[in-house]
Amino acid sequence: MSDRILLIEDDPRLAEMVKNYLGRAGFAVTIAGKGSAGIALEARETFDALILDLMLPDMDGLEVCRRVRARAQTPILMLTARGDAMDRVVGLEMGADDYLPKPFEPRELLARLKSILRRRHRGEAGIGTDMLRYGRLEIDVGAREARLDGNACTLTSYQFSILLALAKHAGRVLSRDAIMDLMKNERLEAFDRSIDVHISRIRAAIEDDPKKPRRIITVRGSGYVFAKAQD
Repeated sequence: MSDRILLIEDDPRLAEMVKNYLGRAGFAVTIAGKGSAGIALEARETFDALILDLMLPDMDGLEVCRRVRARAQTPILMLTARGDAMDRVVGLEMGADDYLPKPFEPRELLARLKSILRRRHRGEAGIGTDMLRYGRLEIDVGAREARLDGNACTLTSYQFSILLALAKHAGRVLSRDAIMDLMKNERLEAFDRSIDVHISRIRAAIEDDPKKPRRIITVRGSGYVFAKAQD
């Protein structure tokens, strides 16, 4: 069965090009030309991933991302024509799994889409049954879910992979480059603060006080360390 993709893009020519290209790769693509229409479709139907333009005629793509992420963990690939890296940082903070600057090569779009879908399907397949426990925090490797006091933490697939990489190396200081290397096929365009943004989101999900983290600790000038001893 083909993966279903929701493309929220207001440029008809670009939308048709992407739909045709991904269609030839075996994907079933539905197009929404406005953010409101995309939100309505995502709420009504089931999609395996969203491709979301940052600049839409009726609302900011970041707002679309926020609304979708408040309801579902559907993988989101964000398209941006803006050159400011801060827009990408904000998109990641709101829950986008990856981003791709315009103009882009269709092959790169396909590669990034396949990457976030692999992470989703790997989670659904429940690879492994390991459970890592650090005090009140549980990391269920098979379900790809983190739980604090038994309650599921809201993390994207990429953020869970970062948390898992840190937890498997608990007590060891990992630089940003080391974390990226551990991700291997978990592809994400590297730019200043990308890892920091994801760490911030993870802390918001697993720390009692994200401003005073006790689980993922910053080692100034070196990177991050996942604490072995936790309450």
